[in-house]
Amino acid sequence: MIRINNLSKSFSGHQVLKDISVVFEPGITNLIIGQSGSGKTVLLKSIVGLHDVDEGEIWYGDVLFNKLNFIDKKEIRKEIGMLFQGSALFDSLTVEQNVRFPLDMFTDHGLEEKTERVNFCLNRVNIKNSNLLYPAELSGGMRKRVAIARAISLNPKYLFCDEPNSGLDPLTAIVIDALIKELTEEYNMTTIINTHDMNSVMEIGEKILFISDGLKCWEGNKNEILNSDCEKLNDFVFANSFAKKLRDSIQA
Repeated sequence: MIRINNLSKSFSGHQVLKDISVVFEPGITNLIIGQSGSGKTVLLKSIVGLHDVDEGEIWYGDVLFNKLNFIDKKEIRKEIGMLFQGSALFDSLTVEQNVRFPLDMFTDHGLEEKTERVNFCLNRVNIKNSNLLYPAELSGGMRKRVAIARAISLNPKYLFCDEPNSGLDPLTAIVIDALIKELTEEYNMTTIINTHDMNSVMEIGEKILFISDGLKCWEGNKNEILNSDCEKLNDFVFANSFAKKLRDSIQA
């Protein structure tokens, strides 16, 4: 579980996040949504410690993360998996080397044990016989799967996904969403997904936080979002043609 209490963040006198409190539960897909410039990316980066916050608390379980020193934060980061926008694989490394990278950085396991873990993770995301390929030789969907394999290589308690469907076609995006949800449930991870994709919201939005202008405006789940009385949320949701058609079909 990750708990955020009264979190605020400013840059050069401009307040980007304003007194946000929320709890992200393990074993479910927690989504942060909002328009571009709403503060959702800053919130995600603040939670993982890439930004120092001005006020508030960030709790990982019973550990107050944002008050830890650098060394103690590194111990928590060993329990974190990151899925970056665009996959962020190392072009000069093979698939196997990319997935092994966190193991090389954070463990003292032998090569055989690391390779066994790499193969397990690749098999888990349905990537086989690709260990020696380079990212440029993979499709967008395969690169995303390799990135997920890398993110789970340390068997993390926490998984952060920044726009996981960026650059993917709709069918591949659905597959990636389903895979993230499945892994979240299987490993009981606290998964936080930053997205603007309403298809993802309606497919896997078990816990949804909507922020606008740095403020928490609404939270709920995919079954509640279409009937919200939050005007800003409705403007965001129903600007998407898929969601509008879904709402109209429900009301018909």
